[in-house]
Amino acid sequence: MVEVKVKDKDIVVPGEILADGMGYVPGVGTYREGEAIVSERVGVVSIDGRAIKLIPLSGRYLPKRGDTILCQVVDVTMNGWRLETNSAYQAMLSLKEATSEFIARGADLRKFYDLGDYLVCKVSNVTSQMLVDVMMKGPGLRKLNGGRVISVNCNKVPRIIGKHGSMVSLIKEASGCQIIVGQNGLVWMQGNPEGELLAVRTIRMIETESHITGLTNRIKDFLEKTTGKTLEIRMEQ
Repeated sequence: MVEVKVKDKDIVVPGEILADGMGYVPGVGTYREGEAIVSERVGVVSIDGRAIKLIPLSGRYLPKRGDTILCQVVDVTMNGWRLETNSAYQAMLSLKEATSEFIARGADLRKFYDLGDYLVCKVSNVTSQMLVDVMMKGPGLRKLNGGRVISVNCNKVPRIIGKHGSMVSLIKEASGCQIIVGQNGLVWMQGNPEGELLAVRTIRMIETESHITGLTNRIKDFLEKTTGKTLEIRMEQ
């Protein structure tokens, strides 16, 4: 007999039994003990078909190849730029992967990217020793000028973006801000001061209420009440 002891979106703790029986399979953040599926961390339950997994509520970003992340330049070397990735690991941006422009030998690299600059990068390689390489060649990869950057829980990034970009699209429309959400938990926004403050407030709400069902509609109602605008839930292309 199969018995699921939790519901989708429930918050569970390590050691909690999520299901009994062999009708479900353990996913990320869970393990099997006998015929039971058990939680190995604090997280939010996600039941996807026959798989039961957990979405962690905390934890630092771990770089993965293909991720689009926001980085800050912390060192300029002869061979490129060393970047802070909002994780335990820094990344290296080489001259070859930095720009399509020709860079002459001995050029002052700070004219391209200087200390403190924020860049939108893509993780191109992660070695077994966690040496991280990033690239700046590709759609949307660029240096960010102006605006503000905030840090969020990287595990909440999917909720901030929303299904097919629906959540971040709502925030952009209501606040009038340009917004880029990095998979490493850094978010850049640029608009007028009131719009930026509204975007920050909304993102913090999503962080706090990410486990609540129907969150997109809750955020839509909040933004409409705050701005007086009529908003439409859109999917980004």
